[in-house]
Amino acid sequence: MSNLKNKNIIVTGASGGIGNSIVEKLYSKGANILATGTRIEKLDEIKKKYNNIKILQFDIAQHKKIEEFINNATEKLGGSLDCIINNAGITKDNLAIRMNLEEWTKVIDINLTSTFLMSKYSIKKMLKNKSGKIINITSVVGHTGNVGQANYTASKAGIVAMSKSLAIEYAKKNININCISPGFISTAMTDKIDEKFKEVIIAKIPANRLGKPLDVANAVVFLSSSDSDYINGETLHVNGGMYLG
Repeated sequence: MSNLKNKNIIVTGASGGIGNSIVEKLYSKGANILATGTRIEKLDEIKKKYNNIKILQFDIAQHKKIEEFINNATEKLGGSLDCIINNAGITKDNLAIRMNLEEWTKVIDINLTSTFLMSKYSIKKMLKNKSGKIINITSVVGHTGNVGQANYTASKAGIVAMSKSLAIEYAKKNININCISPGFISTAMTDKIDEKFKEVIIAKIPANRLGKPLDVANAVVFLSSSDSDYINGETLHVNGGMYLG
């Protein structure tokens, strides 16, 4: 049983379906959590639901303020940082010939560049502790590709390669950097998918169902605990067998 008692953990994108489940699972394991996102009303709901959880509204697109955010978040957690889960991200889907530069750049900037900067400044904090865990949430389509998502798939594939490089750089410092790659997970976003298209998706999944946010949260708990200390630069696929990397 993974024990995260008193571990200081930042969760980005905490107000979404997967993010909320990650917060709930980490909380159940005794972690000291700071939840962040752009919607303050959603963060307030999280704070009311869980005792002692810290919240801090922040838009990770503000690259020049990320170092300040990590400093403030670490301070709110008591002055040290054990783990960060980079879960926040966006989509702006379009076929390649119709995709404009803004749609490409915004997705790359938020999903990839922001994740790099969040990781970079978190590593600086973890070097002081001589230990730490970084978990970057990617996507199955970053491995398979997907129609209308050249920007999104590039950003998610980039996170995987970047995480491998960071893992190599800081393994000797006892800092583990890994990815979790969810498949199709049942959230408010997938609930909007047309039922016929959803049936097509499920037909491609050997488990014959969409995943649950809890499936991703369970993987987060494992990678953020000491149970995964000898795992570094890896991607844990949570997709019901849809993609076997």
